[in-house]
Parts: sequence; C-alpha cells; structure tokens
Amino acid sequence: MHLSSAHDAHPRTPGEEQFALAAEILALLGDRTRLTLLHALTGGEADVTTLTEACGAARPAVSQHLARLRLAGLVSTRKEGRRVIYALRDGHLRRLVDEALNVADHRISDRPVHD
Repeated sequence: MHLSSAHDAHPRTPGEEQFALAAEILALLGDRTRLTLLHALTGGEADVTTLTEACGAARPAVSQHLARLRLAGLVSTRKEGRRVIYALRDGHLRRLVDEALNVADHRISDRPVHD
C-alpha cells in the first residue's frame, strides 16, 4: 500500500471542529453527481448548462447540487450577464477530488482478473 509522503500529512492533531467539518465535506463528496460536478470544475469555471452536460443529470438536480456545494463553501459563484459561473473555492478541494479518484483508480486496477 502506498501512502503519501509525510510532508503531505496534516501538521497537527485535528480537534473536534476539524473532524466534524472534514466529515461534512467528505459526505458532500460522497454523492456521485456532486463529485462529478466538482471534477468538472477542476478544469476551470463553468455555467450550469456546461455542468449539466458534463454530469448528465437533469438541470434542476444539477442546480440543487450546486446550491448545496455553494452553501457549504466548496464552490464560488460570479455573475456574467444573466449566467452564473461556478468555480472551485480552492486548490485543496481540487487535490481532494483528484485523490479520491486516484484511490478509485488504484482500487479498480488492483481487482483480481476473473476468467
């Protein structure tokens, strides 16, 4: 099993507040549509139409997921005319999404091959 190097580890022992907030963030990432939306945003800003196409969900559902991510502070918004443009809030979230997908890649590639 490969673990990240020590310099990537959290610098101190987290307190209850950090554990609670981290669990809340991971729960939000635990939804396939929200994870897909966040992954789409790792490529840069996007509007609801673009994000709806990227994840293949219905537009109302995408809007609801984006609202939850915005309220949780994981994505930011700005107006461009009548369009709302979404972006990831910071690079930590990008790395978290990437790492979750890397773990999935490793789990898939480590599966035994059945004949």
